Amino acid sequence: MPMPLAVLVSGGGSNLQSIMDKIDAGLVDAEVRVVLSNKPGAYGLERARAKGVPTAALPHADFPSREAFDAEMVRVIRAHGVDATHGAVVLAGFMRMLTPEFLRAFPTRVVNIHPALLPSFPGTHGAADAEAYGVRLAGCTVHLVDEIMDHGPVIIQAAVPALSGEGGEALAARILELEHCIYPQALAWLAAGRLSVRDRRVLVDGAEAASCGEPALPYLASPGLEPGFRPA
Repeated sequence: MPMPLAVLVSGGGSNLQSIMDKIDAGLVDAEVRVVLSNKPGAYGLERARAKGVPTAALPHADFPSREAFDAEMVRVIRAHGVDATHGAVVLAGFMRMLTPEFLRAFPTRVVNIHPALLPSFPGTHGAADAEAYGVRLAGCTVHLVDEIMDHGPVIIQAAVPALSGEGGEALAARILELEHCIYPQALAWLAAGRLSVRDRRVLVDGAEAASCGEPALPYLASPGLEPGFRPA
């Protein structure tokens, strides 16, 4: 049975699109049951509707508290058949912190992607902060979500060279290309039951230690990306 997913978005939803595309290609044994957004105009909702995926727009300002907003999200997610046993909640550019109550509803089943190599550069401007700092390598991280922002156990990371003077937007675009590879890969591992957590370390059963790109598109991913998930 495909793993049921609820995907939370606040913006364009390009990572949502990459996940749905990999599902359609048969590379991720999952089904997006519902896409939720705190912003009714988020383009990610349009991406979901184009695929026939149910959507829910829940403006957070309509709720008296974070707890009330998150409780409604939990209700909607469960109503679409996503639970803590077999399903997962996927944050794909969802720009709100989740409450402990939400995380307790889906323990170790909430996944996020961040455009930096955590624990460096947490927060909303990971790629820009890395470029401003002058790093030599930048990248992205898929991690399990805990109660601290951009803090939970790391599933996979990928890095690209940071080029002197290219600017934060150009660097972010190259990082985003890798996000579209590593997020579906992480979900494929989760759906296949290949992930386990020991303390803060996420183990991936049968994964290669790392994979590297060709000189035309240099990158390093650890664990290694499998065929079908590597950059074109």
